[in-house]
Amino acid sequence: MPGEPKLRIRPLEWREGAVRWLDVSRIPWEEVYRETRSVERLARAIENMEIRGAPAIGVAAALGIAMAAYNAEARDAEELRRVVLNAAERLRRTRPTAYNLFWAIDRMLRILGHASDPRGMVERLVEEALRIMREDVETNIRMGRIGAELVEDGDTILTHCNTGALATAGYGTALGVIRAAWEQGKRIRVIATETRPLLQGARLTVWELVKEGIPVRLITDSMVGYIMSKGLVSKV
Repeated sequence: MPGEPKLRIRPLEWREGAVRWLDVSRIPWEEVYRETRSVERLARAIENMEIRGAPAIGVAAALGIAMAAYNAEARDAEELRRVVLNAAERLRRTRPTAYNLFWAIDRMLRILGHASDPRGMVERLVEEALRIMREDVETNIRMGRIGAELVEDGDTILTHCNTGALATAGYGTALGVIRAAWEQGKRIRVIATETRPLLQGARLTVWELVKEGIPVRLITDSMVGYIMSKGLVSKV
């Protein structure tokens, strides 16, 4: 899209039949990228929260189905359909509360009815998975710019958990609003909660903001009421 900002964090990538991801369970201690051609390994990455955040999980599932089809040695379209359906069933079991997971899988499976030969089916599945990943980034950027209109120069913004690039295909939802406001030159500050028990705020949100150069202060979850009562927060 026009004027698209450079993505400094790419949590998910398609590597010609392989899926590569930034293991968020290792952040902030180290940046470790994993890569696989195995649906089972990708499913375990979602279950173990190496990949987390509903948008990221949905994109990962779409890429996983494309990966299964790309690497299948299917003799005909029916055999390829079975491979894809088995991959979809395994991925469905990873995070039963993640809406984007089922939405992305269902969208990918609709492709099965539109191709009669294995090669064409693989091409369409890969194209659709990449389209889902691209649309996630584009939608996040648009949402960020709309939300940034509500952010004023000098605001202090409180944010909880992680809704940034690491939870999506690379830009962020609520944290994308903060990112967009910063890119517009607004002098903002962020207060991030630790987000117990897995500390997504302390580990992931603070890591992202530091990487972007956006001023951030980390607080414990139980401090929120106090700092708001003191008027230290402009927006949440």
